[in-house]
Amino acid sequence: MSSNPSDEAHAAERGPQRPRKWGRQLIAWHWISSAISLVGMLLFAITGITLNHASQIETKPETRTIMAEMPSELLEILGQHVHDDDAPLPIEVANWLTEQTSFSIGQRDAEWSEDEVYLSMPGPGRDAWLAIDRETGEFEFEETQRGLISYLNDLHKGRNTGPAWRWTLDLFAIATLVFCLTGLLLLIQHARRRRMTWPLVGLGFVAPFLIAILLIH
Repeated sequence: MSSNPSDEAHAAERGPQRPRKWGRQLIAWHWISSAISLVGMLLFAITGITLNHASQIETKPETRTIMAEMPSELLEILGQHVHDDDAPLPIEVANWLTEQTSFSIGQRDAEWSEDEVYLSMPGPGRDAWLAIDRETGEFEFEETQRGLISYLNDLHKGRNTGPAWRWTLDLFAIATLVFCLTGLLLLIQHARRRRMTWPLVGLGFVAPFLIAILLIH
């Protein structure tokens, strides 16, 4: 039984289309994930260097301190709030302190005791705290800024950055994984035409492994 030449021609045309379509899809996912993860990869590469040489990079922390006394009406409001557990400052007190310190107090949980209210307010690249005497209304505020490099390093580590940045890091990590995996599949697809593909991939795997095993003590 002879086959139809037109059917064979159609089959020949359909054969290479699927790999080509799959290759185009890989390329699309590769460039989309690279666009999403570009800023994150640059940030992590640069801060990887700064963290690795942290002892050689000089930073000059800047500290400012404010000491003042709260108005009596705010001290009254503060006295009306009795907390056994951590809770935010009353909104009126928080707003007034924000104006006095030029620092957003917000609705952070404070540590309450009979004599004092204490807030620890760390953030990326900075430390800050506030202590209020519940009897006299005197408060002390201190903020230390450690500079741009410390700020970027803390972003790298996710230190004192809050949930929004942690979700952002997860998004960058997923995009980077897609970028790497689609890159690997593209390497597999084009490896026949590039003889150095697998030796270079092997070197990228073996070199860090050997350094970790032999030179880290």
